[in-house]
Amino acid sequence: MRVLIVKVSSLGDIIHTLPAVTDAQRAHANLVFDWVVEEGFVEVPSWHPAVNKVIPVAIRRWRRNLMQTYLNHEFRSFKRALQGVHYDLVIDAQGLIKSGLISRLSRGLTIGLSNRTIREPLAALFYNKAYSVPWTEHAVDRVRELFSRALNYDYQGSSLDYGLDLESINTKIGEAEKQEIIFLHGTTRESKYWPEKKWRELAAKVTNRGYHVILPWGDEREKERAEFIAKDNSSVKILARQSLSDLAKIINRSKGVIAVDTGLGHLAAALSKPTVSLYGPTNPKLCGTYGANQVHLGLENDSNFVWDQFENLINSS
Repeated sequence: MRVLIVKVSSLGDIIHTLPAVTDAQRAHANLVFDWVVEEGFVEVPSWHPAVNKVIPVAIRRWRRNLMQTYLNHEFRSFKRALQGVHYDLVIDAQGLIKSGLISRLSRGLTIGLSNRTIREPLAALFYNKAYSVPWTEHAVDRVRELFSRALNYDYQGSSLDYGLDLESINTKIGEAEKQEIIFLHGTTRESKYWPEKKWRELAAKVTNRGYHVILPWGDEREKERAEFIAKDNSSVKILARQSLSDLAKIINRSKGVIAVDTGLGHLAAALSKPTVSLYGPTNPKLCGTYGANQVHLGLENDSNFVWDQFENLINSS
């Protein structure tokens, strides 16, 4: 049975879909998944052994220059790749108009959430069949329930497994790496930022305990923040720009993670790393990091409280 997953972005939402793929594979051993995803995230679905083919799409880039996209035939190439297989089912796990359109462009019976339980209700017009899944459930569980109903197997909130191929992510861990704590300080919205001063205070506390702080970054603003956090502290290391696969390896070998509301925090949760996540407007009960060794705090907390919670977490993990 061949199934197409449409979940194009963002990083956290893509990671939230992985447990549903694991559930479905366990229920139906003959399932083969293809996955449509934004070009910047193509590595992530490939980490799951049940995913056969990843079809990249570039909506974010295309919409900045529609004429160029049309002239260089990129969209036509994507459409050919999308329609190259007739799928038994096409599951839109995103629930947006853009993902609904992609679902409809594909060849197969389209499945999604009902217009009462979907983020953009008009997307439901593109589905042949829709299911209602309560908003009160966490995003991971909503996708797991959608898959179970679409593929006709029992789902009772069974054990959580992101299904990551850890052989491709594991690296040899030395004593230095065991003492690394990752600060995921970058995020997409101002309302999700934790003040730079608090990050710097936290870095001092962490390094005074004998740990090393690792700072990834994704753009120039995040790099400047990393430089501020690391200033005058030789135990803080700013990484060079990394691929998602390389970041996964760095996170996986670390002692743990302290993060704001960011996709990489969800990756840390998928890897079962002890993670303290700081949330502002997002309700973590509905779409926060999900899994073992996770603590959710508010942005209003100071560095002392955050460190105390993290230290308790790593000591009990």
